[in-house]
Amino acid sequence: MDTALKSNTFFPRSLDAEPIRRRILELESGRVGFYSVGLYPASLAYNCAMQQDETPNLLLAPRPGRDLFGAFPPAALEGMDPAHVDAVERMASHFSEGQRLTNTLADLLQRCELVVLSANSNHVEEDLAEACRLREELGREQVVLACLAGSFSHDHIANESYVLCEKVPNLAFFSGFHRHGALRNPLDSFTANFCHPNALTALLGARMLDQLSPNIQVSPGVHNIEGQYIKAAKNMSSVFAGFGYSFHQDNPGVLPTLLTLLLDQCLDQAATVSIARRDRQRLYNRQPFPLTELGYGVQRIEAALVRGGDMEKVRDHTFAQLTAMVADVRGSMMLPVSGKPTRNFQAGQVLAERMRSEQRCPASMEELEGWCEQAGLRKGGLEGLKALRFWPQIARKYAIPVHDASMLNLLYMAIYGNSATKEVAFSVMTDSRELSNYCQESVRPTHSRRYAEALQNLAQPEAMDLMVNAVIADNARRLIRDDAVLDDLEATGEPPAYLKAMNVIENAL
Repeated sequence: MDTALKSNTFFPRSLDAEPIRRRILELESGRVGFYSVGLYPASLAYNCAMQQDETPNLLLAPRPGRDLFGAFPPAALEGMDPAHVDAVERMASHFSEGQRLTNTLADLLQRCELVVLSANSNHVEEDLAEACRLREELGREQVVLACLAGSFSHDHIANESYVLCEKVPNLAFFSGFHRHGALRNPLDSFTANFCHPNALTALLGARMLDQLSPNIQVSPGVHNIEGQYIKAAKNMSSVFAGFGYSFHQDNPGVLPTLLTLLLDQCLDQAATVSIARRDRQRLYNRQPFPLTELGYGVQRIEAALVRGGDMEKVRDHTFAQLTAMVADVRGSMMLPVSGKPTRNFQAGQVLAERMRSEQRCPASMEELEGWCEQAGLRKGGLEGLKALRFWPQIARKYAIPVHDASMLNLLYMAIYGNSATKEVAFSVMTDSRELSNYCQESVRPTHSRRYAEALQNLAQPEAMDLMVNAVIADNARRLIRDDAVLDDLEATGEPPAYLKAMNVIENAL
C-alpha cells in the first residue's frame, strides 16, 4: 500500500517550467471528487448547490449498490429543496451516449484532480488500494488521494491496530467540524483543514476545497497522521461527552472539568502519536517553503523530558495550531443550540439513559450497539464505538501514557471490563463527586513510575528534590496528632471508587 502511494502529488517530477505553469492553471479550475457518499459528502454537496448558481467543481460517486441519499433519514429528505437535490444528483452522474450514468471511482479519477475517499474505516483501505490501481491504469498518477475516516484500521491477520495515515504517510486527510443538518443551513458557515505531509500539496488541495462553497473555509496543514488520530480520539471522546451532558445534566459543575479534560487529552494523545511518524525530519526540514507560510504561528512546538540524563522528545503539538481541527474536537463535544449533536454524542446520550434505567454498565459492546439501534442510530455510523474496540492496541502501539488517556480508559472499562470492573466504572461515571475526583487525580502521572525513575537518577537535582519532598511529607503526616480522618479511612479499609478505577486501569492497560 505504501509503495502504491509513494507519490501523491499534483505535479510530475519535472524541472521544466512551462508544463508546471500549465498544471497550476489546471488546478485552478480542477474538480474535487468524493467517493462513497455518506452523510457528510452529500451534505457538503447540498451546501455547494445552495451557494453556487453554477454547478460547482464537485463530483460525487456513491459506492456500488448504495443510494446517493441513502444515509439520510426520511425527515431530513423531506426538508430538502428539490432543486438542490437535483443539483446534487447531477454531481453524481454524467451523460454517455445519450444516457445518464452514475459516476464510479474511475470516473472521478478521470475527471478530478483531488479525490477524497470518504468511506468509513470498514472500507477505506480497500477503496485506497482500488484507487491506486485505477490511478495507474488510467495514467492519472497526479490525482491526489485523501481520506476522512474517523476510526482506527485493523489488520486481522497480524491482530494489529494502527492509524491508516501512519501506515500510508503520503495519504492526505480532510477534516473539519460539521453537523449534517447545519450544512444544509444556507446561513451557517464552517471551517476545515486539508492536511498533507507536503506543504505545497496541502496549500493547493485546500484552495480547491475552499472554492467549492463560500460557506466552507478550508485551510492547509501538514499533519495528516495527527489529524486522523484526533478524528478517531474525538469520536470516542464525544461518546463520553454525550454521556456526561445527559447523565449529569442536574450537576452542571462537573461538565466543564469533564469537557476540558476530554479536549486536552485528545490533543496530548495526538502529540504523542506525532512522535511516531516516520517522516518527521522531512516534514519540517524538506518543505518547499516554511510552515509559517501556511499559517502556522511557529515552525514546530515540541515537548521533551529528561530520561536517563538525556533530553528525549515526547510530543509534537505543532498540529494544534490547526484551528479547524481543534474546533472539530471542541464542537463534537458540545450540545448544539438547535438541531442534533453528532452521532457519537447521541450514542453517549443513549448510554446515559440506559445506564440510568438499568443501573449498570452495558453487558457488552453488542448490547450498547443494540441500544443505539433501538434509538435510531445505525451502528455503522458510530465511528467512536468502533475505534474504542481497538483502543488498548492503539494505546500500546503509540505508547500513550495512562494519565493522558484516563477518560477513554474509563469508558473502555465500562464497556469491555469484567463485572467487577464495570461496577467500579459505573460508580465513578454516575456519581458527580467520584467523577470530578477521578478527573482531578487521574491526570497525574503514575506515582510509582515517577518515584522509580527518580531513584534511578538521584544524581539529578530534580530527582533528589522529589524524593526529599516525599520524605518530608511523610514525616509531617506522622507528626499530625489528630488522625481522625486517617482512622476513619483505616476503619473502613475501602478506597473510594475513583481510586479503585485508577488502580484497575493502571494494572490492566
